[in-house]
Amino acid sequence: MTGTTRADIKSGMEVRIVLKKDQRTNKLTEGIVKDILTKSPNHPHGIKVRLESGEVGRVKEILA
Repeated sequence: MTGTTRADIKSGMEVRIVLKKDQRTNKLTEGIVKDILTKSPNHPHGIKVRLESGEVGRVKEILA
């Protein structure tokens, strides 16, 4: 599942995100969602979230 719809993402879910610094290489970072930062219901590049580790990026894949 892609991470472009806010309703699909909940705190505590395991996701893969792309960090701002990794956008050119598309390197994904795995983690657990702590906060959802995007307010709009959809975003073409992925919903922006903060992981429990403190990293911020856009969701590319929802794992669980």
